Amino acid sequence: MKKRLKKIVKEYVSEYQKDKEIESNWREPLLKFAAADNPLFEDFKKIISPSHLLPEDILAGAETVLAYFLPFSKEIVNSNLEGEYSSREWAAAYVETNRLISDLNQHLEKELAEKGWRASSVPATHQFDKKRLLSDWSHRHAAYAAGLGKFGINNMLITAKGCAGRVGTLITDLKIEPSQPIDKELCLNKAGKNCQKCVENCVNDSLQVDSFARFKCYERLLENDELHPELALTDVCGKCSVGLPCSFRAAN
Repeated sequence: MKKRLKKIVKEYVSEYQKDKEIESNWREPLLKFAAADNPLFEDFKKIISPSHLLPEDILAGAETVLAYFLPFSKEIVNSNLEGEYSSREWAAAYVETNRLISDLNQHLEKELAEKGWRASSVPATHQFDKKRLLSDWSHRHAAYAAGLGKFGINNMLITAKGCAGRVGTLITDLKIEPSQPIDKELCLNKAGKNCQKCVENCVNDSLQVDSFARFKCYERLLENDELHPELALTDVCGKCSVGLPCSFRAAN
């Protein structure tokens, strides 16, 4: 079933971007699997928030968490290199990728249901507590548990195809053998190679090597949203994900 699901995700993304109304393009997606009872999900209650959900909270009888990475095309990533504010291409990709994640999850749920399995998901974004700026389900942390990638000092998940893209997850009662965890750091700085390019790229100093001012960062995200009134909510920036050794691949 692993191969079947990977084929479904790959083909769906490929066909999705052929729609004439879709501006964005994505490189080939990655898909990994975590056991719903992986101890890391309990750890996230300590690391992120006591209210962080377990897979079982999202779907009773959960067995597996599917986590996938949708890497942006090089054109989208490179469009966001210049200037202090996000490019329109990056902002549009954020909106369209959120929609893609929703549509893909519905497609996967339907495919699984036809085989007798259940599935459930959490929206790709905008389901966080605005007072704390914390979500009760972190897609990136779930993807980390699935072995999809490891965190860089930019707080992004670095995958085999880099960190410039978005993560989606789906919880199912289909039991699938978990993917192997990644046993090395994918962030050059964490690997001891003194790369701080993402920190240098941060336009308002909210990102530091050893700290992150999330409220200060969010202020900039909302400023970016004001620049694109023709789009849905684009509380994005992305400067800490572009122009890096790990933008398109794991650099280490």
